[in-house]
Amino acid sequence: NLAQKPMKKVFTLLLVAGLLFSSNVFAQEATEAATTETVAADETVAADSNATAATDSTATADQAVTEETAVEEEASFTQVLKKQFIDGGPFFMSFVLLALVLGLALVIERIIYLAMSTSNNDKLLEEVEAALNSGGVEAAKEVCRNTRGPVASIFYNGLDKMNEGIEMVDKAIVSVGSVENGKLERGVSWISLFIALAPMLGFMGTVIGMIDAFDAIEAAGDISPSLVAGGIKVALLTTVFGLITAMILQVFYNLIIAMIDNIVNKMEDASISFLDLVAAYQEKNK
Repeated sequence: NLAQKPMKKVFTLLLVAGLLFSSNVFAQEATEAATTETVAADETVAADSNATAATDSTATADQAVTEETAVEEEASFTQVLKKQFIDGGPFFMSFVLLALVLGLALVIERIIYLAMSTSNNDKLLEEVEAALNSGGVEAAKEVCRNTRGPVASIFYNGLDKMNEGIEMVDKAIVSVGSVENGKLERGVSWISLFIALAPMLGFMGTVIGMIDAFDAIEAAGDISPSLVAGGIKVALLTTVFGLITAMILQVFYNLIIAMIDNIVNKMEDASISFLDLVAAYQEKNK
């Protein structure tokens, strides 16, 4: 029994030491695990912060690019047009621009004149007929004087010749109709001139620009792609602007011709109806 007591004390001490050692080991492992988790959490937070910063920088860059693109789109048309005009050479480009301005001025004047020359011919015929039946020739002439347009002028001159017979009325209508037709077509030939002249000025500027480009190549003594491409680009700009000017004026020219043809056709129809009206009036008053 005495021998067993020291052994029990030793075993008890070893057991207590083992428990203490185990608790220290577990505590150290827990501390290391907590430290590892804290480091991992910090790394995750740092990575998230870097990703957020990268996203913000990307968004800022995209926003800047979008704003620059918007600014370029807003100012692109006028700036590009101005730049191309200057690159094409102010001398020949000024002539092309002058042709466009003068052509458009004539176009506007003709369209306004033709619009004012259009009238309701059927209503005018009814008013002239009513005036003839109620007040005679002078009343009908007064109706024509108060109405604008070439048809009213034709009717007035026809009424002025009624006392000389239907043949003189017909001749008066034909002669006055020719004069009114000439008034309708006045200035149209100048528009066609600018339509032909604008591309010619452009071609001339292109040819002179090509000559200048070849002179630059000769002076440099070497064919530089940038020199050749730049010279040809500048030379062709005058042709492009000349063709654009011609196309714009050509559209308005065709519109004016169509308006003139419409007015002339209505003049002819109204003249025939007016002759019938005059013949009926003279037959009635014999």
